[in-house]
Amino acid sequence: MPQPIASSEAPPRYPVSLRINGQSYTLEIEAWVSLLDLLRDRLDLTGSKKGCDHGQCGACTVLVDGVRINSCLTLAVMQEGKDITTVEGLADGESLHPLQQAFIERDAFQCGYCTPGQLCSAVGLINEGEARTRDEVRELMSGNICRCGAYPQITDAVLDVLPDGSDEDPARDGPVVVGTVPA
Repeated sequence: MPQPIASSEAPPRYPVSLRINGQSYTLEIEAWVSLLDLLRDRLDLTGSKKGCDHGQCGACTVLVDGVRINSCLTLAVMQEGKDITTVEGLADGESLHPLQQAFIERDAFQCGYCTPGQLCSAVGLINEGEARTRDEVRELMSGNICRCGAYPQITDAVLDVLPDGSDEDPARDGPVVVGTVPA
């Protein structure tokens, strides 16, 4: 039976220039490296979490040019020249981002694993400007899973930070899973 021939050649690497959390990086990476793996494994920005690695949980959500994406589903080389913000880049110096402060005030996290993705997704949602009501926030955040069930607090925190302070129900209704319709 023929034996495989071991190649001494290293896999090809490609140059990529990115701006991550306000800092410029020029890197050489293999074509198959996901943005999430670049952030976590090569740049030690471990705030973005690897949950499902299939784009179904939202734990890896980051902002690329202000738009929220699942970083596990995009190749780092595809982000050439882009401005990327991770949860580590949300705070301004020593001041928390208003959404981070609202998460603290509303106790919008339990175990905290989903929190970085929830925060980045919510910042992207606010940037989009399409959510004005509790139901719209729930629907537009439905790609971010919280296994602990902190959805009501997350929704409250996002509503607190929306520019117009909208909420059709200031009484803050009971626990409803993001993306579901109340009974």
